[in-house]
Amino acid sequence: MTRKLAEVMWPALVANKILNRRLGSRNFIADYPSYTDPLLSTNNDDQLSLSTKSINDHSDTQKYNTWNIGGIAPDEGLNIEDLLETCSKSFDIYVFGFQEIVPLNASNVLGSEDSKISTKWNSLIRNALNKRTHHYCCKDIERDDDDNIEQDLKNICQGNIPAQQCKSAPQDFHCIISKQMVGILISVWVRSDLSPFIRHPCVSCVGCGIMGCLGNKGSVSVRFLLHETSFCFVCSHLASGGKEGDEKHRNSNVAEIFSRTSFPKGTILNLPRKILDHDHVILLGDLNYRISLPEETTRLLVEKRDWDSLLENDQLKMELESGQMLRGWHEGTIKFAPTYKYFLNSDEYYGCCYHGMKKAAKKRSPAWCDRIIWLGNGLKQIEYARSESKLSDHRPVKALFTAEVKVSSALKSFPSLFLSERFEQIKNVFEISPTNEFVCKKQSSFRL
Repeated sequence: MTRKLAEVMWPALVANKILNRRLGSRNFIADYPSYTDPLLSTNNDDQLSLSTKSINDHSDTQKYNTWNIGGIAPDEGLNIEDLLETCSKSFDIYVFGFQEIVPLNASNVLGSEDSKISTKWNSLIRNALNKRTHHYCCKDIERDDDDNIEQDLKNICQGNIPAQQCKSAPQDFHCIISKQMVGILISVWVRSDLSPFIRHPCVSCVGCGIMGCLGNKGSVSVRFLLHETSFCFVCSHLASGGKEGDEKHRNSNVAEIFSRTSFPKGTILNLPRKILDHDHVILLGDLNYRISLPEETTRLLVEKRDWDSLLENDQLKMELESGQMLRGWHEGTIKFAPTYKYFLNSDEYYGCCYHGMKKAAKKRSPAWCDRIIWLGNGLKQIEYARSESKLSDHRPVKALFTAEVKVSSALKSFPSLFLSERFEQIKNVFEISPTNEFVCKKQSSFRL
């Protein structure tokens, strides 16, 4: 009886999962209703170029983070400020990509999404990003000068000023999209004064796992317009495996994700529908590409910190240079140790010693599984590094970008709404270009 019931339920569960993946491009969590229409009328012949770290073309700074959690739930006291760098600087957009936020067992892969863990992560992110404003506490500080406040906050973080009197302040960052598919979670946060200029946010989920369609592997992609520039962030968990030829499965996953991801084109604007149609595209996650060397050689080179020799045999690097699916994409220079696979709560790579391990256990050669790559003009990477949290068997990877963003000339009288001014001050805010476009020379930022 149990076997017959399982035979009946299995197709139904799989069908339900497939349907859920294809429906609901607006089915995501956000702090506020999204904007679909321009706030001001625009003239297509007269645009302003903006960027994400600077408005050079306006430019934002954007911070990206990717982390395979290994199915371990975070506790409330987990410190993620190393990922965010909230005590030293602040950026305009933060994008967090997680993999395996829940164990990839049958109940999680086939059942409904458990939002409790994603809610915990979003709560940790919210508290960390807004800590500077919510806990602006220090002795005898009564200043309105932004520069002095920034310096005071930096001194507080460094312990140079005692924290005694607390002031509340408005929330500094809002979540514009948070979407989970089984263990994959992507969460996008923007400065509150930029949020009104975020339009047409939507999501697309592609399962590439069991039966080629379930969400134990695959991607969650989000897209939105910031002013007049389209962004697409693809958080992926690709096929695992360290045997020769397993990289073909990962390349196949990428092909499926590019082919099957689709966004609504909109009723008025001809919005980009496919990943590669967007102005700026970021692919981040546990891409699972390995190093094509014998395990003993790999471990020896890791001990010597000979990253160049290892990277010459890195499967993703080879795919970026001469492959079929990711040729033309870009990745920053890797100057950090492989991010996988570690013993939990340890700096030792799994398999480097045998204490506590069964003889038959897989040793898992070290690899840079966790990566951030990009496609599109106007993106500039400022930082590419890893963090040292020992919560899981992966180390988190983070990147800082600037990105050019087109801004309607209707906003030329409102430069303060374009970006943050943390990176450089330029005397002439606007310059007339030969094409009669307004070009703002300030910068804003984003962090992955």
